[in-house]
Amino acid sequence: MNKKERAQFVMNELEKLYPNPPIPLDHTDEFSLLISVLLSAQTTDKKVNEVTPELFAKASNAKAMEKLEVDEIKEYIKQIGLSSTKAKHIKRLSEILVEKYDGEVPSTFEELEELPGVGHKTASVVMSQAFGHPAFPVDTHIHRLMHRWKLSNGKSVQQTEIDAKRLFPKEVWNKLHLQIIYYGREYSPARSWNLEKDFITNKILNTDS
Repeated sequence: MNKKERAQFVMNELEKLYPNPPIPLDHTDEFSLLISVLLSAQTTDKKVNEVTPELFAKASNAKAMEKLEVDEIKEYIKQIGLSSTKAKHIKRLSEILVEKYDGEVPSTFEELEELPGVGHKTASVVMSQAFGHPAFPVDTHIHRLMHRWKLSNGKSVQQTEIDAKRLFPKEVWNKLHLQIIYYGREYSPARSWNLEKDFITNKILNTDS
């Protein structure tokens, strides 16, 4: 298979497995999604989903969140890695949303990436999942699988994103990045990887041209 054929094979198989992939982070609106994605850096979605219900019960929007002290926010998220830094980011981010956007989450990459604690990947997730804008957020699963599937050289997440956007049609980006994440977790993990179970990688390696 050449690269284009591999990309098509991947899309076909993932569509069979995950025709309607749910968004892994529990949220009710743009703000709760933004905070959840920010929290998910260097931790699991499962852990984020465990701590956010109490946090959002206390402060479900930017205007309520900015009124909390950093230490209060940290108390809710203390089980999550980098909780001190993330609490500061959430406090300041909420203040900026209130000051500049009347508490609403902005809907451009530029405005999102100016917010504390919001990098390109976080902005891409919010643009994709909250606003339906075509984006291809590259997390560790996607970075790993694009390399295993010989669709990217795997040198950097930036390069992986460029390669993914070049190979896959724009209309499937938002759905496909979720499908790849679910496949990575279920069939192609970083640790305890079993090539026999990872049938997409197995097929690509065995039929590669």
